[in-house]
Amino acid sequence: MFWRFFSFVLCQALPALVAWSFVAPPYQLLSTFMAALLGSYVWLLLDVLRGARLLEWLKAGDTADTPLGGGLWGEVFDRVRKLVRTRDRANIESEARLQDFLAALQASPNGVVLLDAGGRIEWFNQTAATHFGFDARRDMLQHFGNLVRDPGFASYYAAHDFRHDVIMPGRESTSSKPVKLSVHLHPYGEGRSLLLSRDITAVEQAEAMRRDFVANVSHEIRTPLTVLSGFVETLQSLPLEVQERQRYLDLMAQQALRMQTLVNDLLTLSRLEGSPLPTTQDWVSVQTLMAQCEQDARDLSGLLWTRPQALRFEQDADSQIAGSSTELHSAMSNLIGNAIRYTPADKSIDVRWQVLPDGGAVFSVKDQGPGIAPEHIPRLTERFYRVDRSRSRETGGTGLGLAIVKHVAQRHGAELGIESLPGNGSRFSITFPAQRVRENVVRH
Repeated sequence: MFWRFFSFVLCQALPALVAWSFVAPPYQLLSTFMAALLGSYVWLLLDVLRGARLLEWLKAGDTADTPLGGGLWGEVFDRVRKLVRTRDRANIESEARLQDFLAALQASPNGVVLLDAGGRIEWFNQTAATHFGFDARRDMLQHFGNLVRDPGFASYYAAHDFRHDVIMPGRESTSSKPVKLSVHLHPYGEGRSLLLSRDITAVEQAEAMRRDFVANVSHEIRTPLTVLSGFVETLQSLPLEVQERQRYLDLMAQQALRMQTLVNDLLTLSRLEGSPLPTTQDWVSVQTLMAQCEQDARDLSGLLWTRPQALRFEQDADSQIAGSSTELHSAMSNLIGNAIRYTPADKSIDVRWQVLPDGGAVFSVKDQGPGIAPEHIPRLTERFYRVDRSRSRETGGTGLGLAIVKHVAQRHGAELGIESLPGNGSRFSITFPAQRVRENVVRH
């Protein structure tokens, strides 16, 4: 402020001094006054120009230096410039934090939609765009209810009871491939809402499978238990001859064996799902596996049929498989057992191990049974799924064999193949990758 006052006085004094020095009386005093007044106007004009420059700088919002020199306006400029730069740095930091926050929301596996007080879309991430079919250029600031016309969500939004979520179909949901979304609104701020969406299709399918599994297990166990209870009651209440009692006991033993087989298959599935994957360090001889399977197959065929089928086992190479011998034997014997159960006594079954040109190998079982209709093939590996339930139960099947085979194949990096036509028999195969197969090494 002192410099401002000093400059003002100086701008008056210098012209006045010059006028006093060069103008003679009687106009000396008037000239001196006029010169001082002119100096005041010049100082005021310069001061206004500097203020105008500062005002233009403020209007432009430019952070570049504008040289205003010292004085009041220079001091004001320096202080304002510091405040503006501090604000800009704070804005840049806030923008960076906002971008980090939005990037985190963008990376969220759940859909995130920000809605204003009127229910219009302010922002959404890519997951939400996939769930609801949104487009950032088209749907921003559109009302969410106009884009998602699900009656369940409309009722949920109108009720304003957001303590729970609502289940609705996703945008890509079809009858053949349903997609289920869990949508939950969370109010915040002044009327705004945070909408979270989560794809629960797998959870819903797992829950449906769990219900079906429990129902199937209950049904499968209830039937032999009913038979056993009936026979036990008969043996307890009626005097029976020795032959009749023996027949009842044989039937009871058959039902008990059926339940035992079912429990064993369930335990096998549970062990497959909960144990680590087989390593590639343990090698199993295919010749040994084939010999075990052949012995089991002939025993089962003799047990089920009065005239055993013609069983042919072929192996075009002496190979080894990397994996679990127990699991591999279970998968192979299940495929052979199914073929024996569904192939008539006067037909043949071909079991073959074949090495492929790429180094992989195929284990296949071809039967001459009734064949399978195309609509059943995709569901054959489902637990307890049977094409002919009565036939399967009569031959001792549990409905879990192909599910076990599928799990074993997946755990060994192999692929289960099914080829069948009604009236032309079936061919089941397990194709092993090259890294799981090697030529058997003979040690002398």
